[in-house]
Amino acid sequence: MKTFLKSAFISFIILSFACNKDNSSNIKPRGNENAFPVYNQAYQENYEEDKIDDIIANAKNAYVLIDPFQDNIASYIPEIKKNNNQVAGYISIGTGEDWRSDFNQLIPYLVTKEWGQWEGEYFLKTITPEVVAIMKTRIDSMAKWGCKWVEFDNMDWVFDDDYRSEYGIEASPEQGIAYYNELADYLHKKGMKAMAKNTVEGTKDFDGVLYESYHKEKNWWDKKGTKQFLDEGKPVIINHYNEMDCDKVYIDYMDYYNQSISYICEDANQKKYVHYNE
Repeated sequence: MKTFLKSAFISFIILSFACNKDNSSNIKPRGNENAFPVYNQAYQENYEEDKIDDIIANAKNAYVLIDPFQDNIASYIPEIKKNNNQVAGYISIGTGEDWRSDFNQLIPYLVTKEWGQWEGEYFLKTITPEVVAIMKTRIDSMAKWGCKWVEFDNMDWVFDDDYRSEYGIEASPEQGIAYYNELADYLHKKGMKAMAKNTVEGTKDFDGVLYESYHKEKNWWDKKGTKQFLDEGKPVIINHYNEMDCDKVYIDYMDYYNQSISYICEDANQKKYVHYNE
């Protein structure tokens, strides 16, 4: 009898541990209740993005980032929104991507040297009314499809002096700030929200910010500006990559900011994203 009870207890512990090692965490947020689950179909660093079927099945009250310009992805937006999810559309505003349907329109305004870090991407060389019009056309499409947010990737491309020299980027930091604020203003006029990415420089009218975090590069960004966003009730999302202990990194960020953050982590054990605040 004792052997049976001991075996049953051990089985229960093993089962409980296994159930906790899925694609979500049981850690509860503290402080700012603006924190929410985050799902990301649009991009990944090492393993795989969140799959649409999993998002539809599991995402609730979440920020769901999609690449709506991929084949047929936009058609899932109504179903994703059913569980009170806010859908964000991904666009790169600092590069041209050669797989996009509007790439040829951007070519006259791009540098000629491919970005060494990402195949098929070229930095914007100059910012012109034509470039702004192309980005606004993308926003028009996302508004029509039902996106609530737009996340601006590569919006900090003008701030890197080494890149400016290596690739021949002519646009100045001041022009870059004016450019992404014009796009944010355009979003607001459509009743949409602007998610900054990897910088809060000149983004006082943005509605939130997402940072990419790495095992050896944590909390590298403007911490004062980030805390200001939190103090104003704006969401701060941390997308952390390739981590063996996602829970510890989350707790460390929570302890540092003393407020809830929205967090998603690329788990090196499961080789996929795990989700928090659920």
